Amino acid sequence: MAAKIIDGKAVAAKVKEEVKAACTKLKEERGLIPKLVVIQVGDMGPSTIYVRNKKKACEQVGIESEIWHLPDTITQDELLDKIEKCNQDDSIHGVLVQLPLPAHLDETACTNAISPDKDVDGFHPVNVGRMLAGQETFIPCTPAGIMRLLDEYEVPLDGASCVVIGRSNIVGKPMAVQLLERNATVTVCHSHTRDLPSVTSQADILVSAVGKAHFVTPEFVKPGAVVIDVAMNRDENGKLCGDVEFEKVSEIASAITPVPGGVGPMTVAQLMSNCLLAARRSFQL
Repeated sequence: MAAKIIDGKAVAAKVKEEVKAACTKLKEERGLIPKLVVIQVGDMGPSTIYVRNKKKACEQVGIESEIWHLPDTITQDELLDKIEKCNQDDSIHGVLVQLPLPAHLDETACTNAISPDKDVDGFHPVNVGRMLAGQETFIPCTPAGIMRLLDEYEVPLDGASCVVIGRSNIVGKPMAVQLLERNATVTVCHSHTRDLPSVTSQADILVSAVGKAHFVTPEFVKPGAVVIDVAMNRDENGKLCGDVEFEKVSEIASAITPVPGGVGPMTVAQLMSNCLLAARRSFQL
């Protein structure tokens, strides 16, 4: 029996409608319009596409947005000055620096320079600490989106065995924390994990964020498992794909996210949700 397809586009549309309704209410009752500034340095192809998608999503939900497109010759100090201007501007509620940055710029220093109260990506150490402590904060958008997908499809998390492949600060680590918060038993695997398929094949829920096309084959997957494919790769023919060998794995999984159309749309939708949260916090709502 083929796996149920987890439709990220449909759930993302639902999230955006929720944010749109809340933004409309904020504007009508408080005269408040959430505002996001995206700082893009240089003109790397994929980054430009991502920034365009974020701007479009803002327009759809009623969030004001500005793209600060800066030259790739900008110095570290100049970029930090731009970030600080955003921090000091009360009309700006959310700030993000589009990654990756040119090699001469320190990505960690730049993301850490964003005020934790405007860090809608959820990358600032203060927000990471709050997340680990189980406090309300900005959750990185991809893990937050995955959690929403699991809830929308009523995937049982309490007591479930979950395996996350990948330990990045953006996806792997916060994903593990979010699953732990919901009482799942979580294993995090990575490039040093021995006999990887023997570990992943025990998972009720398998989340892959490796970045290698067709890395997850049927031997990695427990029959009936829910498989979440985070990655966006290109196969040998240049076709967009994820980590998971979709056709074969979908024959044994109970549910699976496609690429494209799975996790990707949720990441942008959750960014909109974080921007709304930032605006509400600014008015202590």
